[in-house]
Amino acid sequence: MYQFIVKRFFDIMVSSIVLLVSMPFMLILLPILAFSNKGKVFFTQLRPGFKARPFTLFKLKTMSDEKDQFGNLLPDEQRLHGIGAFVRKTSLDEIPQMINVLKGDMSLVGPRPLLMEYLKLYSTEQARRHEVKPGITGWAQVNGRNAISWDQKFKFDVWYVENISFSVDFKILVQTVFKVANADGISGSGTVTMTKFEGSK
Repeated sequence: MYQFIVKRFFDIMVSSIVLLVSMPFMLILLPILAFSNKGKVFFTQLRPGFKARPFTLFKLKTMSDEKDQFGNLLPDEQRLHGIGAFVRKTSLDEIPQMINVLKGDMSLVGPRPLLMEYLKLYSTEQARRHEVKPGITGWAQVNGRNAISWDQKFKFDVWYVENISFSVDFKILVQTVFKVANADGISGSGTVTMTKFEGSK
């Protein structure tokens, strides 16, 4: 009952408030991002959701599309500039995902939606992360985010699936506020993003 009724009501209420409150700031931020990214403001990508069903994820675009002489995208750290770094550090890039929450693609709390290409790499246990809706924040995010290993991340995700409740969600949301304020765990070791998942050893 909690997961499909109470949690959904809470998701709609909080995501609506966040979108309304953030609207004035977004009206200022979006033109700046448009200028920085040559007109591109949003990043969209197909991600697996509940039961691995694909949906389109919305985020603010924080990295440019700069390429090398061979037409390949430059490394992430070379494409993450001033305003994009600020937006990423403050997690403002996640705000458009509130639209995903309103649509029912995501929840406020749950395992982060990863890449479609990872689906074939999961073990049976790791694939359990899709037994619940993906979230904007989750148990793995408040326990290290991108600074922990993939195996650790998936263990936290499965723990959440097995322990989902209002008290757990509330605890995660409160811890997320402090994590965002301190910009903890945004980058993986030696990178500005998380290293690519290539399957468990």
